[in-house]
Amino acid sequence: MPKTLTKLEHFSGRPGPVLLIILDGVGLGKRDDSDGVYLAKTPCLDELMQSKLYTTLKAHGKAVGMPTDDDMGNSEVGHNALGAGRVFDQGASLVKNAIADGRIFQTSKWEKLVGSVKNNDATFHFIGLLSDGNVHSHIDHVCALLSQCAKENVKKVRIHALCDGRDVYEKSAGDYIETVEKLMAELNQGSGRDYRIASGGGRMITTMDRYNADWTIVERGWNTHVLGEGRKFKSATEAVQTLYAEDPKVNDQFLPPFVIEEDGKPVGTIEDGDSVVFFNFRGDRAIELSMAFDQGEEFDKFDRKRVPDVLYAGMMEYDGDLHIPKNYLVDPPQIDGAISEYMCDEGIKAFAISETQKYGHVTYFWNGNKSGYVNEDLETYIEIPSDKIPFEQAPKMKAFEITEKTIELLKSGEYKFGRINFPNGDMIGHTGVRDAIITSVEAADECTAKLLEVIKELNGVAVILADHGNADEMYTVKKGKNVLSTAHSLNPVPCAIVDAGYNNEYTMAQLEQQGLTNIAATLLNLLGYAKPEEYDPSLIQFGD
Repeated sequence: MPKTLTKLEHFSGRPGPVLLIILDGVGLGKRDDSDGVYLAKTPCLDELMQSKLYTTLKAHGKAVGMPTDDDMGNSEVGHNALGAGRVFDQGASLVKNAIADGRIFQTSKWEKLVGSVKNNDATFHFIGLLSDGNVHSHIDHVCALLSQCAKENVKKVRIHALCDGRDVYEKSAGDYIETVEKLMAELNQGSGRDYRIASGGGRMITTMDRYNADWTIVERGWNTHVLGEGRKFKSATEAVQTLYAEDPKVNDQFLPPFVIEEDGKPVGTIEDGDSVVFFNFRGDRAIELSMAFDQGEEFDKFDRKRVPDVLYAGMMEYDGDLHIPKNYLVDPPQIDGAISEYMCDEGIKAFAISETQKYGHVTYFWNGNKSGYVNEDLETYIEIPSDKIPFEQAPKMKAFEITEKTIELLKSGEYKFGRINFPNGDMIGHTGVRDAIITSVEAADECTAKLLEVIKELNGVAVILADHGNADEMYTVKKGKNVLSTAHSLNPVPCAIVDAGYNNEYTMAQLEQQGLTNIAATLLNLLGYAKPEEYDPSLIQFGD
């Protein structure tokens, strides 16, 4: 059924286009030495923050569908919120609730996973990010799955632990491993059960690639988890401690892959008849390994060498249109009526552009977790390939290429709306490299200034904001010491409107709470339309 927009009575928008500029990872920090955004030279952002059309937004916690306000936001839930115009429970909340009320264990899929290993006298494998960052996964979830396996008398379980160091403290892998090993020791006690960690590695070089950026990462994970190939250790704790000692500068996210052995043999290769669950709930870094398990002879990304006949499931469906994976335990948020659907049904031509690292965010996540175009006749999606080198080595990333292409699209006169993402503040923020972070923010600011000049020239409107913080918190203080922070922050984010034809037709609304979900209504207002009834309020209000 078509989604209809109603035109505003006294405001029809500007002659030029409306452009949304997302400064990924650029939050509002403490304005001290820990704050890479504050330390960077950002004349454009500084000017915007003095504007009468400036405010701040909440980009974490319940405002974006996370379980609690202690949970950081991320680019996936942020772009969901931006495009959806209202709050939906996100993966973390959905999984937490499904475990809490037991629904996850009452599904036919869980029953089949358990039944398969019991009938085949086989192994239940759990692969995923072992941390409590609650961005891709949460250790409580896999602990609940382990306990349920014991309750249902599954005899043999193996954990393939991906180390975080990105959404949590950079060298905390040992703490999470200790937690899981302690639980497994309790479950093994006098029961005949055999639960242990079988393999692992840092998330940025093992298994968790995204957007087809580097399939060698997935291949490395396949060789480690499935085939048991790689450097051998007696335990995961020994592996992490040894790797730390060998390279004191190594961050958990870059730990080399490791395999646990006993009597010279890997303890947990994945074999025919086994069951496998990828316990990450977030989709972007889980899709590719799922393809390697799910696809048959058509899979051509790397030589899998051996493809075991297993029952594989994801914690959630990671791609709702492509149905990846085929089996999953918890239904994803059902987001209907994203702003792109309303725009397309209204005939508004739009474009979306970013580089590879955030291309899926301005398309798939923005569109409510849906792949492909909403209407190919009205939309243009452009991906600028990201460099395949450590991000800190090129902190400007593809910001200037994105800018050049965006200017070309704006000046073509074809489009009424565009959205872009500059990944710099987030991707470089995750590296923890101070000078690179500052450079990354400065590059995004310089490019934003160039785009605003074009918007003014075309008599259009720009909305500038961030989807969450990161570069604004380079370190935190713990026990009197500075501790490197590579995770997203809980800080608010900036939001400014630059309107070339502004003549006091509207002002910033005084909302009791305001966050990313208020942006969709704001964009529609700036285009000359009233917000759909189900959307959260606009950030702007018109005079009587």
